[in-house]
Amino acid sequence: MTSRHKSCPPLPAELRLDRILHGECVEVMRGLPEGSIDCIFADPPYNLQLRGELRRPDESVVDGVDDAWDKFSDYGAYDSFCRDWLSEARRLLHKDGTIWVIGSYHNIFRLGTILQDLGFWILNDIVWRKANPMPNFRGRRFTNAHETLIWAARSPESRYRFNYQAMKALNDDLQMRSDWYLPLCTGHERLRNEHGLKLHPTQKPESLLHRVILASTNAEDVVLDPFCGTGTTPAVAKRLGRHYIAIERHPDYFRAALARLALVECLPSDQLAVTPARREQPRIPFGTFVENGALPAGTILSDRQGRLKACVAPDGTLVAGKQRGSIHKMGALLTSAPSCNGWTFWYFERDGKQVQLDVLRQESHAARQVS
Repeated sequence: MTSRHKSCPPLPAELRLDRILHGECVEVMRGLPEGSIDCIFADPPYNLQLRGELRRPDESVVDGVDDAWDKFSDYGAYDSFCRDWLSEARRLLHKDGTIWVIGSYHNIFRLGTILQDLGFWILNDIVWRKANPMPNFRGRRFTNAHETLIWAARSPESRYRFNYQAMKALNDDLQMRSDWYLPLCTGHERLRNEHGLKLHPTQKPESLLHRVILASTNAEDVVLDPFCGTGTTPAVAKRLGRHYIAIERHPDYFRAALARLALVECLPSDQLAVTPARREQPRIPFGTFVENGALPAGTILSDRQGRLKACVAPDGTLVAGKQRGSIHKMGALLTSAPSCNGWTFWYFERDGKQVQLDVLRQESHAARQVS
């Protein structure tokens, strides 16, 4: 497994990792050390009233949305509960940590208000658009085909983790959007009881947690799930080489999560690294490639259309007529632009093809990772 990221504080000695704890979330969270968690994923109770008592969706027998499903319990009690566990969540996050909270229209707006009231800084709201949503059986409303995730940093000053390049790579090299089209949990992934029925009606798909954890953590980071259910969060965290702490009060789900975790294997340590952001890659001066002969003095560079040209000088500057400067300065001068990224503006010829200058940096970074 890779080492813990340098931006994260050392873990408290008393923190026991990679376990599922049985109990009420607030009570258990109060027993964990302050600032010990890198990322939290929470799928809290939805604040629903069924048959006269407060019930979580994972304790109901309703799959689709009907009028009985949509009765709210007491707002005050629910808000107080959410304020308690979110306060503990903020205490547990280190200063640069983030939290993901998922919910439906029943509760997500209340959760968003409480998050902001407590000082969290909302980074994104993500729409999980379900590829195969449950129908609205009574036909009196639109089919409830999405849930909302709020992603928030501990505070506006947090230097939070976002693996932008990894998300872009996951999305066929396109910038990842804030609407995610993913199916519900089905097939072999769905846990069932001894009667073959769904053990947990709202079990989240591993694909959703894979994206959440990959986006906002590094290997060896600590992920907390205060409402663990049947263990999707710790299962994905373990597979991706993250540490986990999970909390679940329902005994059936607690036992199922333990059994599920026992079957999960972590990926090999050499497969855990994600594509680094450009700002995290070591800076390579353009002159390095002149020195090592990859782009020797005298090489002619041109823009993409081949209309502008400049010659590489021995000191790593570019010369065009009487003008001389860096790859960035010359790109700006020749196009009368206020600024220019010379790495993406200039091209050189290799094997009869025009190659963007930035390819040299990418190849150099790739060679360093292999070595």
